[in-house]
Amino acid sequence: MIAAFHVGKVPPAIPSILADLGAGLRQAGWLLAMVNLTAAVGGMTIALTVDRFGHRRLVVLGTALCFATSLLGAFAGSIDLLLAWRFLEGVGFIIVTVSLPTLVLRVTRPADRHLAMTIWTSYMPAGAGAMMLIAAVILPGTSWHAVWLVASGTSLIMLLALLLRAVPRRELDAQPMSRRPILHEVAEVATSGGPLAIALCFGAYSCCWLAIVGFLPTLQVERLGFSTSTAAIVTALVTVVNVCGNLLAGWLLQRGLPRVAVIAGAAFFMAFCAAGVFIDGVPDLWRLVLAGVYSAVIGVVPGALFTGLPVHSPRPELIGASTGLLMQGSNIGGLMGPPIAGALVASGGWPAAAWLTSTALGVVAASALFLHWRERRKLAA
Repeated sequence: MIAAFHVGKVPPAIPSILADLGAGLRQAGWLLAMVNLTAAVGGMTIALTVDRFGHRRLVVLGTALCFATSLLGAFAGSIDLLLAWRFLEGVGFIIVTVSLPTLVLRVTRPADRHLAMTIWTSYMPAGAGAMMLIAAVILPGTSWHAVWLVASGTSLIMLLALLLRAVPRRELDAQPMSRRPILHEVAEVATSGGPLAIALCFGAYSCCWLAIVGFLPTLQVERLGFSTSTAAIVTALVTVVNVCGNLLAGWLLQRGLPRVAVIAGAAFFMAFCAAGVFIDGVPDLWRLVLAGVYSAVIGVVPGALFTGLPVHSPRPELIGASTGLLMQGSNIGGLMGPPIAGALVASGGWPAAAWLTSTALGVVAASALFLHWRERRKLAA
C-alpha cells in the first residue's frame, strides 16, 4: 500500500506540476504513464531478477528506492529531471509488488491462501486511493513538492519497519532452488496458457476500470459542475471502494465458489453498470453511484486472479515470474484504456466509451472461462 502511494500521488498533483515547472500536457501524460510503461516493458524480467536475488532483500531495496527517488523528485527543478526520478520510482514500485506475493504465500497456511492473496490485491486501490485523498486535502495550501515529501516520508517509515521486523524473520530467508537461464524461464512462463490468460484478463480489467476512473473527474467537472478538488476527492473514494471487491473475492473463494463464477459473473453485470456511466439519459448523480458500485464489485477480478497464480504457474518457483507477466498485462491494459476511451469520446461523445468497457469486460469473461477449463483439466490429471 505504501508503494502504491507513489502511483496515487501523481493525478491530483498534475495541475500544480504544470504551473510550477512550466510543463505541457504531453509531459504530464508521460509522468502519469511512467510507472505503467516501466511495468509493461519489464515486469517479468524484473520479477525473474528478484527471484534470483531474494524476495525479502528486494522488497527492502524497492522500498528504499521509492523513498530516495520521491525525496529527490520533490526538489527537481525541471520536468525532465522529475521524469528521470519518476522512472526509478517506478522500478522501485515494481520490485516491491512482484516480490511480496511469494513472501505472503510463505507465511500463510494453505487453507488461508485464497484469503491472504485477496487481501494482498487490495494494495493498489487502498494505497493509491488513500494517497489521492491525502493529496487532494493538502494541495490547496501547499504544492506538489509537499505531496512528494509525504510519499517519501511514508516509504522511509516502512523501510525502517522492514529492517526491524521483516529482516530478522527466519521464515523469510531465501530458499534454495534450481534455476534455469532467465530467457528459458521467460519463454516457459510466456508460453504457458494459464499465466497468459491471467495477464490478458487483468489487462482487459485494467483497461476498462482505468477508462472509467481516469475520465471520472472530467465527467464530474463537465456534467455536474464540480470543482477540480471535489472531483479529485470523489474519484479517490471511488478508487478506494475497489478494496471491497478485492476482499469479497477472498470470502467467496474461501466458501467454494468457482473462480469462473466470481470473475465472469462480475464482468457480465458490470458491463451494464459501466454503460450506465457513459450513455445518455442517466441522471448525472446516478452516474457517480454507478461508478462507485462498478468499482466495488469489479474489484473481485484482481482478487480472484491473484489467487490463481499458484494454480496456473508452470512451476512453484515461477510464481514471481507469473506475477510479473500479470503486471505486464495489467499495465499494458492501463496504458491502452484511457487513450482509446478518449478517442471514442472525442469522436462519438461519452456514450461511445461504453463500447470499450463492454468489449473489455467480454474479454475478462472469456479469459475466466478458459482458466476454468484449464483448472478442470489439471484437476482431472
